[in-house]
Parts: sequence; structure tokens; C-alpha cells
Amino acid sequence: MKRNTLTLIIGAVLILIFALLLFVFQVRQSEVAVVTTFGNPTRPIIKPGLYLKWPWPIQRVYKFDQRTQTFEDKFTEGFTADNNTLLTMVYVGWRITDPKTFFPKFADGSVGAAERTLEGIVSNAKGAVVGNHALADFVNADESKLQFDAIEKEIQTLVEAQLRTNDCGIKIEFLGLKKLGLPESVTQTVFDRMTSERKVLADKLQFEGEAEAQKIRSAADRRAAETLANAEAEATRIRGEGEAKAAELLPIFEQNPALANFELRLKALEQSLKERATLIFDERTPPFDLFQGFTTNRSSR
Repeated sequence: MKRNTLTLIIGAVLILIFALLLFVFQVRQSEVAVVTTFGNPTRPIIKPGLYLKWPWPIQRVYKFDQRTQTFEDKFTEGFTADNNTLLTMVYVGWRITDPKTFFPKFADGSVGAAERTLEGIVSNAKGAVVGNHALADFVNADESKLQFDAIEKEIQTLVEAQLRTNDCGIKIEFLGLKKLGLPESVTQTVFDRMTSERKVLADKLQFEGEAEAQKIRSAADRRAAETLANAEAEATRIRGEGEAKAAELLPIFEQNPALANFELRLKALEQSLKERATLIFDERTPPFDLFQGFTTNRSSR
């Protein structure tokens, strides 16, 4: 009796597991899915969890990785707006946003088929955008004139518009220029142009430096002239004061020339003895003739 009960329990569990496998399926966090009924997509599932379905051949579940997929297009040639040949390659990040639309569009949801279609769309958009820009927007000695961000944005906008028109169930997450190249036939021309642009920039900087140097020299000359003029004016004023003072004293000296001569010799002697010094002089030489009558070779301090 116990054996029959155990067998029934095991059988019931197996039937339940089999029923779950037939009627229940799971969608993980990193997945999206679409349920088909007799081969036609009828129910998209974009949130994770457990879901019910009818067993095959009535319904079937197709699951897709909803994480960002990446690919690179081919390194291809194109013509810029100024008729230069430029080699470009872009990288693209995309993911599935609508599995119900994505599934029938790309042969049972083939990621490879989606990338082949996306590569063609990207190539066309890239060629159109490159043709609207001059070579200087891609290759330039002045970094401020490069237009990488604007070019990448233009390509992505065109690709997104084409995907919406074709109703692909795909969203572009990011797109950027990965590689640029120049054919050998135009490489030297580009280098010569870059050299010319660098020379123009160097000449401009040199001219600005010389102009600034001239400005500094002019300012220095002006300040020197002002200082010299002020000094000459001050010297003229001092000479005028001295001459005025001399004019005041002249009548007094004319009244007593001997006294005036004596005072001048005293002042000259005073100037000689401002610092501590030992004097060796001829007492007959003015103003040292004032020492006549003193002991010869006497030292003064």
C-alpha cells in the first residue's frame, strides 16, 4: 500500500513538472521574448518573470538577449564636401526594444541578419554625412575646428530615422567614429596643408608677440622720458634756488670779500672732514692754508 502511494506521488510530481514545461516559461532579466501562435507573433514580453503558454505546436516562445549588442562597420572610402577621399569606420551599440516587431523582420529574430541590415543603414548614413563635411572637419591642426561630436550625432540621427521608417524594433544606444584614414595619394597633400596651417598660426603668434613687445618698449620709453623730464625739472628748480640764494648773499660778500673767501674755505674744509680721515696736505694750498701756524703734518679726525 505504501509502495503504491509513493508511486502515485512520484507520478503526480512528474506530471506536474511535465505540465509546467509545457505550459510555463521563464524570461530572465537580460532577455525579452515573443510568443507565436501557429507561427505568427502575438505576444511580446519585455519584463522578466514566469508566463503561461499553450504547448507546441499551438504556441512557441522565442527569446532574445536585450543587452546592448556592438559591432563595427567596414573601413570604407568616401568623398568629403571638398572632394577629398577619406577612409572611415564607425562602431555601433544597439539593442532590441520591440521583440514582436524584431522577430518577423529578421528571419525568426536572427541577430546576424539584424546586424547585416544595420550595417547597410549605417554605411549609407555615414557616406551621406561625410559628404556634407570638409576634410578639415576630420583632420585639422587646430583641435577647436574638429567636428567629431557633431558628425557622430548626425550619423546616429540618420540611422535612427531609417530604423523607425523600416520599423525594425531596434534602438541605437551609441555610435562613434572609431578609425579615420587617408589614401596615400592625398596623405602628402594633407600634411602640406597642416604644415601651412601651422605656419600661419606660428606667424600670427609671432606677430602678436612682436606687437606686445613693441607696446612694452613704448611704455618703458614713455616712462623713462617722463622720469628724465621730471629729473631735469627738479634740477632746474634746485639750480634756480641756488642761484637765488647766491644772489641774496652776493651783496654781503661784495661788502667784505675777505670774509666771504674765509667762509668758502671753511665750508670746503668741512666737506673734506665729514668722514674720519687722515690728511696729508700742503698748508699753502687752499683751503688748507687755514692751518698755517699749526704744527706741520698734524693729523685731523
